[in-house]
Amino acid sequence: MTRSKVAVLKTTPATVLQDYARLAELAGMEQALSKNATTILKDNISWHFPFPSANTTPWQLEGTIMALKNAGYKDVTAVQNKTVVTDAFKGEDLNRYVPIFKKYQIPVLFNFRDADMRWVPIRPKAKMHVLDRIFPEGIRIPDYFAGKNIVHLPTVKCHIYSTTTGAMKNAFGGLLNTKRHYTHSWIHRTLVDLLAIQKEIHAGVFAFMDGTTVGNGPGPRTMFPVVKDYILASADQTAIDAVAAKMMGFDPMSIEFIRVAHQDGLGVGDPREIEIVGADISNESWGFKVGNNGASMFGNLAWFGPLKFAQKLFFHTPMVHAFIFASEAYHDYYRWPLKDRATFEHWRATTQWGGMFQQYEKM
Repeated sequence: MTRSKVAVLKTTPATVLQDYARLAELAGMEQALSKNATTILKDNISWHFPFPSANTTPWQLEGTIMALKNAGYKDVTAVQNKTVVTDAFKGEDLNRYVPIFKKYQIPVLFNFRDADMRWVPIRPKAKMHVLDRIFPEGIRIPDYFAGKNIVHLPTVKCHIYSTTTGAMKNAFGGLLNTKRHYTHSWIHRTLVDLLAIQKEIHAGVFAFMDGTTVGNGPGPRTMFPVVKDYILASADQTAIDAVAAKMMGFDPMSIEFIRVAHQDGLGVGDPREIEIVGADISNESWGFKVGNNGASMFGNLAWFGPLKFAQKLFFHTPMVHAFIFASEAYHDYYRWPLKDRATFEHWRATTQWGGMFQQYEKM
């Protein structure tokens, strides 16, 4: 298999915007993305509240836009999605994306608004692992995505159901509609199927991953943020996820979505076959553990454990609204006001990246 390249840089608030441009060059952005196509920015809002490490950072978004514009990509848009636990409008506001979109005149579209795009059937050429069985009535994707570049903007963090989450998982919200929760029991192979679809529909695929503050513990929301000062980029979505996983202390090839994508030839998941340029990360292994946050214990029972047999009752009927309400209550009315807002405020007041976030709050 051909060696893939992942660029990694150590950065600071004073240099991060320029470092994203250097990162783009090191990782071969101009070779990966067509300048004749519209480029979609797909940010990552795992939680609408600005919890550090959970969401695309404002400097990641601005640095990416600057790198694209300076390289001659003139037609750049952003696409947002909603989930059962996140509000796209609140998320782009609280995470300070809106002033950046306005500053650089980036149109923002929403994949859940018919005026912006419609969901159309697709018959992938690649053999699907699970999506064709999960959605026997047909796989649908937003018509707007076809023929365009996609640039994913994930962060370095753990995930309670997929161990880590990054570039490959970032396609989940954009390419699957609000019934994406049907896939959770088969989340790893769903991500592999989505990568195969991306390779068929997009003019180019690229990722900038922010690891300035990274997320240890039961992600993608309720984590323990750790300042690490890294940023990563690659045209290979599997490789960048593998490198991030290795930095977190996991064996990338033990993570199913990375291993299967590697075996399918969709990317490189074995770190021995990845060319890492920029920073020396050979000694980076942070010993991260996923764990659980209490609420995730029911999810594990329902998606992967003894309650799996009742999934259709739980999640394919109106009963799903009870679980949506429970998740919203847990995250927004318990975790945020009683626990995680204090973590955010401490990070905002005591770290250099929290100080930079304050600068974006003034825009």
